[in-house]
Amino acid sequence: MAVAGENAVVSTPSGIVGFAQTPGGRNFFLMLGVAAVAGVMAGVWLWSQQPDYRVLFSNFSDRDGGAIVSSLQQMNVPYKFAEGGGAILVPASQVHDVRLKLASQGLPKGGNVGFELMENQKLGVSQFLEQVNFQRALEGELARSIQSLSAVQAARVHLALPKASVFIRDQQKPTASVLLNLHPGRTLDDQQVSGIVHLVASSVPDLPTKNVTVVDQNGNLLSETRAPGSNGLDPSQLKYVQELQQSIVKRIESILTPIVGANNVRAEATADVDFSHSEQAAETYKPNQAPNTSAIRSQQLSETQSATSAAASGVPGALTNQPPAPATAPLTAPAASAGASTAGAASAAPPANAHKDMTVNYEVDKTVRYTQQPMGGIQRLSVAVVVNYKKEVGKDGKVSLKPLSDAEKAQITDLAKDAMGFNKDRGDSLNVVNSPFAGAEKEVIPETPVWKRPETLNIAMGAGKYVLVAAILAYLYFAVLKPLLRRIAKTFEPVEPPVEHVTQIEHDVEPMGSRPRSYQDNLEAAKQLAKNDPKMVANVVKAWVGNE
Repeated sequence: MAVAGENAVVSTPSGIVGFAQTPGGRNFFLMLGVAAVAGVMAGVWLWSQQPDYRVLFSNFSDRDGGAIVSSLQQMNVPYKFAEGGGAILVPASQVHDVRLKLASQGLPKGGNVGFELMENQKLGVSQFLEQVNFQRALEGELARSIQSLSAVQAARVHLALPKASVFIRDQQKPTASVLLNLHPGRTLDDQQVSGIVHLVASSVPDLPTKNVTVVDQNGNLLSETRAPGSNGLDPSQLKYVQELQQSIVKRIESILTPIVGANNVRAEATADVDFSHSEQAAETYKPNQAPNTSAIRSQQLSETQSATSAAASGVPGALTNQPPAPATAPLTAPAASAGASTAGAASAAPPANAHKDMTVNYEVDKTVRYTQQPMGGIQRLSVAVVVNYKKEVGKDGKVSLKPLSDAEKAQITDLAKDAMGFNKDRGDSLNVVNSPFAGAEKEVIPETPVWKRPETLNIAMGAGKYVLVAAILAYLYFAVLKPLLRRIAKTFEPVEPPVEHVTQIEHDVEPMGSRPRSYQDNLEAAKQLAKNDPKMVANVVKAWVGNE
């Protein structure tokens, strides 16, 4: 109620402002403010208790992402996406549990379809569609196998399987292409690439290794093979040479370290290895030897004797051409007479011609040798050894460096030759040098201040979070909530008008006397007072409304 001048008009406020000026309105808004402050404090506390989120899965396909989100919603697991949508985050305390549960559901599938595609075959599927599904399943299984390598993040396999033909001239070999997506900072060496090529070639019938192409995500050809007959070495040969050289260096350093001390000897080796494969057959004949020392292979003796022809004898005439008459003497004669007749015949026989031939064949000395030179033969070794000066401690305790003596250097040279397998006929070389080593400069790493260390920052951030929450809650309580509660408590206390105003009103309304006035008399006195001194009445009303 407002009073202005002598002709004061009493007006009652309306609307929200008027409601706020009433005691009930003031109490309502005070309660509303207390509720708002309490809500803010509760929100700050919940924010301080918000769990830390960790990555559940990243780099997944859209299909797998939708299936994972659907499963998380069914399990009532809170989740959110990282910036860019490349990862799904869940509370850190539930990461492993959720991964195991999703793995039981076969998530994520990785985008590659394996032989499980053949389990969903429908009746009436054509032979062409069956072949396509089989090829897709084979490609998916190969991609999964390649992805199991630690350096491979994702893989795709494309197979080109030609149709079988009954004609040999029309038959074509299958081909394969492999696209690899490697982890950042990871590479594949030649042995690993060769392993991938042989893995794919062994999984597809009649697929030669030369028909397999491997490419990384940057378009680099990893499966480049050398043409037959080229002078370059294949990865296995290069690895053999490197291992051979490292083995020689290790043997030399291990045998010299006990003598000169650790970190006082350095060695390097270069091996010239022949990887050619050769076979040789040789047949060698020795010079002729003396007959008495040679072995007889065969011997042939031929001897011929012939008697001299006698003069003509006998009875000339027809009797010579007639057969002889029957014998009248016995065919067998006594031994004495026979011997005598034989001797007589021999003495009477004419001299004979004798001819003797002898042929002797001796064995020929020869040597047949077959030589097969294996691959990987060492043609030449070159080794360089550097030995540090020896350390000597003087009488004053100071350490000085002195060169090795000739005897010590010769001893080290002999040991190095034996360790490397020195062969003078092969052309090996060994060079031993005694020289002081340059001291390695110590890298001075400045100590990181405590306030810059990661663990300190993590602790400070965690503590600062709780301190900030406590400060906000304390401010809201002491600066906002507590004063509001005091005002609410003061509102419900009985309000008494100020003593001076009550005294003034009683003095002006009630005349001197002890007689009590009626309600009408007091009302008339109040009206009269309002007309005479409206400012005082306005102050009294204002005090009532404001509880001052």
